[in-house]
Amino acid sequence: MHSVSPLWPVGEPWHLPMPDGTLYHALARAAHRNPDHPATAFYGAKLGYCELQRRVDAMAGFLQHSCGVKRGDRVLIALQNSPQYVIAYYAVMRADAVIVPVNPMNKTEEIAYLAADSGAMVAIVGSELCEMFAPLLGATLSHAVVANYRDEVPADTPYALPACVTQPNEAPESPGWFRWQQAIAQARLPTPMTAAPDDLAIMPYTSGTTGRPKACMHSHRSALFTAVLQARWYGLSHDDVMSGFMPLFHVAGMQGSMNAAIVAGASLVLMARWDKDLIPDLFEAHGVTFWNAAPTMIVDVLAGPGFRDSSFARLKILTGGGAAMPAAVAERLKVRFNLDYIEGYGMTETMSPTHLNPLAAPKRQCLGIAVHETDARVIDPDTLEELGDGAVGEIIVHGPQLLKGYWNKPDADVSAFIQRDGKRFLRTGDLGYRDAEGYFFAVDRLKRMINVSGFKVWPAEVEAMMYEHPAIRECCIISAPDGYRGETVKALVAIHEAAKSTIRPEDILSWSRDRMASYKAPRSVVLVDSLPRTESNKINWRLLQDAEWSR
Repeated sequence: MHSVSPLWPVGEPWHLPMPDGTLYHALARAAHRNPDHPATAFYGAKLGYCELQRRVDAMAGFLQHSCGVKRGDRVLIALQNSPQYVIAYYAVMRADAVIVPVNPMNKTEEIAYLAADSGAMVAIVGSELCEMFAPLLGATLSHAVVANYRDEVPADTPYALPACVTQPNEAPESPGWFRWQQAIAQARLPTPMTAAPDDLAIMPYTSGTTGRPKACMHSHRSALFTAVLQARWYGLSHDDVMSGFMPLFHVAGMQGSMNAAIVAGASLVLMARWDKDLIPDLFEAHGVTFWNAAPTMIVDVLAGPGFRDSSFARLKILTGGGAAMPAAVAERLKVRFNLDYIEGYGMTETMSPTHLNPLAAPKRQCLGIAVHETDARVIDPDTLEELGDGAVGEIIVHGPQLLKGYWNKPDADVSAFIQRDGKRFLRTGDLGYRDAEGYFFAVDRLKRMINVSGFKVWPAEVEAMMYEHPAIRECCIISAPDGYRGETVKALVAIHEAAKSTIRPEDILSWSRDRMASYKAPRSVVLVDSLPRTESNKINWRLLQDAEWSR
């Protein structure tokens, strides 16, 4: 049975006190309370809350009046972390439409699938992605609004800028393409917002164990819930300065950085592409108090030649997840800076956290305790019988942050959820155990997933794309150990007889990189004559996987 951890934060109610309305209403409240307080900081430019809301409203009006976006329509957002990302996200919400976040590393084929599957007709894209979206305009998509990140950067910025900001890309002149600045300048007022808490707000895609990605249907209620939850858990207020370096298209960065900042009325320091060398200067210039980071980011920064202890002068909270923090690094952070790395656990299906470590009593390499109103248990994955403390099984979760279901995938809903004590639980597919104090620890993954620096790669999806190569007869995607990324993608490939003399591993590597996001594409390809099979004649990925890691 469910029980609250004895180390639940003192004085914190288990039922989360929720504000009225949606995330957009949280933005409106912050703009009303502190209109000139910086909402975002971007390479030396600051954008106040009142001006942020004005631009959000203008973009929402443009989407409705010039792009025909109606209540419930899905809109793709493919942008790097930037003020434009925040504006686009809240503008789609303000227009009563549904946000579909797109990884800006995706290639045309991947984007075409997301557009067709979600039914989105409109996209908001970074200028560096025009080439990727161009084949879809007039076919799958009717309109695209193009943002230039450089427009939000001061001419005299002291910071080194990434290529996506400096490249002089422009929107094509053809029909359906609009420039961001022109859209905002029209200052069209949106119609009154009518979205209710249980209406769809956002559909982030999660890669599936069986082929193509699936969209998780999240309501305004679940999106607001985990943003409010994190703002409370970490004690955030408008005095905080938060990092916005984790990708905002991913629920960890979206909720733990962007939306938690908006709920708290805090300032969000953004970086279009991760650059460890900028961290010391950004942290000192802005007095960053809250850093949401994957362990690899922290390792990068501490090892950087320009790092100095003074960078962390105001840092109070260091948090993240997706991969375990190495014990030696956690020890160094504690001894040198008196900082605990507060690990958490969540999924796209849960709009991020279901578990967080209590600030007063964190455990290392631990998922944490179940958060507000969240019931987490461990079951035997085969019999579904509930297991006691210390027993390893599949983690299941129930709470307000759970997805409503998968978009147009009723079969996936059937296998994802189980009923227990009158509640609907999500099967996470992660194996772990709970200790006697209610802390959860991850052990392994039930599902076949590769974790590349916190990005999830599903072998079945990569294999489905690999089979489009005319020379590939069969292939198996496995994870390989990687000292920097934790894991990396490896392809074992059998080639058709006719192509054996002409195809080399590097040909397949470059072909893959052209078709998939860089973290998904194999980093090594091994040509084999055949692949081992199970008794049911399926490719025995487990055998190959185990052999790779035991070497």
